[in-house]
This record gives sequence, structure tokens and C-alpha cells, in this order.
Amino acid sequence: MRQRYTNDQPGPVPFTPITTNPMQPPGVPNMPQTNPETNPQTIRQPNPGVPGAPKRVMGQAKGTLENIKELGTPTVPENIKSNIHCVTIVGQIEGHIVLPNQNKTTKYEHVIPQLVAIEQDDNIEGVLLILNTVGGDVEAGLAIAEVVATMTKPTVTLVLGGGHSIGVPIAVSGAYSFIAPTASMTIHPIRLNGLVIGVPQTYDYLDKMQDRVIRFVTDHSKVTDEKFRQLMFKTGELARDIGTVVIGKDAVDFGLIDEVGGIGQALCKLKEIIESRRNKERCKIQ
Repeated sequence: MRQRYTNDQPGPVPFTPITTNPMQPPGVPNMPQTNPETNPQTIRQPNPGVPGAPKRVMGQAKGTLENIKELGTPTVPENIKSNIHCVTIVGQIEGHIVLPNQNKTTKYEHVIPQLVAIEQDDNIEGVLLILNTVGGDVEAGLAIAEVVATMTKPTVTLVLGGGHSIGVPIAVSGAYSFIAPTASMTIHPIRLNGLVIGVPQTYDYLDKMQDRVIRFVTDHSKVTDEKFRQLMFKTGELARDIGTVVIGKDAVDFGLIDEVGGIGQALCKLKEIIESRRNKERCKIQ
């Protein structure tokens, strides 16, 4: 008895499955068949006013809900190519000891490699350093400040909110510094937390560390050594502590910060320094 084969079953003859769309007009190239019912990226809504009409398919941008949850906006701005790189120092500066997870921290092992990469990148001509920090590890803060101060590329710092404690050396480490009118800076002596060995060598070490901070601040700002020590050891202004809180214009009057301003003034100054550097390089070439 002869066996029969249908077109959708393999047999002795060459198997050619049907790949054309039965609803496709003749003469039009084959188009892939899609099943909207199995597409999770579509939202189906009935077409009102037309009885028996098929459901209308509405698309939704991918990642919209994620952008709203993470950034508070349905769209993410495109990356703008710029010759200026922005580095932020926020929260508490984390050094050799890992802080609890609930603390907002800036890890110095993340910032320093970033600054080194910026120094080596020929496409970046300037650095804007924005601070809103409560301070933190003294040696980690000084390490970041030393890297910023020794960079060959123009650097401008801007204190927003606060640049307290070890944030003061970082704030003055740039070629030019700004502070917002409502921003504050707390200046106080070096402090240690936890177990301290009560021997004379411990206090000598604290004095030397404090001298390092004072020397760096006075070398990279207009404040004098005498004035900075006076602000550091002032009593009666801070509860249960000694030191001084300077706000906005006071920081400029004391010589810590160069100018009162915001993000616009800081960027304009940085562009001005970059342009001045370009002109010097042109003169050298000529």
C-alpha cells in the first residue's frame, strides 16, 4: 500500500515547510509572523466604538519604570561629551575602616584611581570637584587632597551643603575654590574614635597629624597659620566640642575659600582657566 505524505511532514521528497504569511498580499517580500499574545512588551487595549474589532497594541519604552524608581524621571538624559569631568565627594570619607551600610560614604580607593585616570586622559582638560561631606578618615582625606593639588590639569572645587573636618583640605586643594552662600565648613582639631593607647607617643602622633592638616590648608589657601589655629581651637561655639563653623562669605573673609558662588560660577571659572592654559600652550608653540 502506498504511503502518503502531507506538506507539513518530512518524507522521501524534499521538505519545504510553509514560511509565508497567509494574510500577506502577493508580490510583497515575506515578513516574519509575530504573535502579539505572547509578547510581554505589549499592552493590549480594546478598540472602543468598533464592535468585534481586534485589540489595539500599545508599546511602552523599555526601562521606563526603572528610570522612575531610580532617577525620578521617565527619561534619562544622553551623555554629553565634555572636556570637563565632575568628581563628587559626598557623605563620609571612608578610609582604612569599612563604615556601616547605612552610612553614605565616599571611598578613597574609588576616588584616587578616578583622578589618576583623569590626569592621563587627553580628552579631559579640567576637573570640577563638588563637596558635600561631613569629613571622615584624616589620612584618606589628605590623600585625596594631595592628588587634587598635584594634578597638572586645572581643578576647581565647589562646597555645597558642607565641607566639614577633613573636607576642608580637599576644598582648598584646587586651583580655585567656591562655596555656596548657605554652605558651611566646620574647623576643629583632630579627633580619634575607639580605643586609644594613653602614652605620650600617641599625643605626639596626633600633634604631627594635626600639623600636616594645618600646613596643607595654609599652603593652598590665603588663611594664615595663626588664624586657622585660632578657628580650630575656639571654644564656646560648638556644643561639647571646640572649633568654629564658617558659613558662605565668612569662609571667603577668613581666606579659606576664594569666592562665593554656585555651579554656574564654578564652571565659568574652570573654562576660563582652561582657555588661559590653551593660550599659554599656543605661545610656547609659536
